[in-house]
Amino acid sequence: MDLDPLKTWLRRQNPLLLGLAGSALAVGLIVALLVAFDWHDEVIRWLQWIDRQGVWTPLLFIVLMALVVVLLLPGVFFTIGAGFVFGVVKGTVYVVLGTTLGAAIAYAIAHRFFGERAARWLAQRLHLKLMAEEMIERGFQIVLLSRLVPFFPSKLANYFFGLTGVRFKDFVLGTLIGIVPFSLHNVWLGAMAALGLKGVTSPLQWGLYLLGFGATVALIFHLQRIARDALEKYRQEASR
Repeated sequence: MDLDPLKTWLRRQNPLLLGLAGSALAVGLIVALLVAFDWHDEVIRWLQWIDRQGVWTPLLFIVLMALVVVLLLPGVFFTIGAGFVFGVVKGTVYVVLGTTLGAAIAYAIAHRFFGERAARWLAQRLHLKLMAEEMIERGFQIVLLSRLVPFFPSKLANYFFGLTGVRFKDFVLGTLIGIVPFSLHNVWLGAMAALGLKGVTSPLQWGLYLLGFGATVALIFHLQRIARDALEKYRQEASR
């Protein structure tokens, strides 16, 4: 029996399999750290307070996420926390809207208060090869792809794009769509960690969560391949 096709397929899936294993390990690590340092009660209590604010809950969390983005603070803590308290659907919506709002504010700050010298300095140190014309003509595509395959920290990217010719509407739309996969991934991690802390043992419930999470990871890796190839094409065209 010829096993070469199977071996080839497995080699191609290695990044995906590693991603699934790493994500599963992350769930266990998150739960273990929260319990070990007795943080889980404080985290849940704080986010539950936001959740009890009724109609103000979405606004409060969205503003919080926006501040995290503008101030360049670690956001994964809050995205995973959103999954803990709000669940997958609400948590993802709040995180995506808050992150997009923060990105838009950061873009506006850079566009309004920073100058061309800062843009040149940043581009040189990040070895960015895209020309200004490319950023203007393909702003939406470049922003969208950069969110899927970050070529430098995403929060810093918000300020960088504010220094380029990317149109504001293209930046906002590209960000809004591009951050969905990773936001969903992190929120789902939090939701699964919450199941563990609550002692949920239902095989069906865990199975549905794991199936959905696995599909999310697979989607991210597929989109990354597409985005990486497209960005490389843009870089090559811009360097001609």
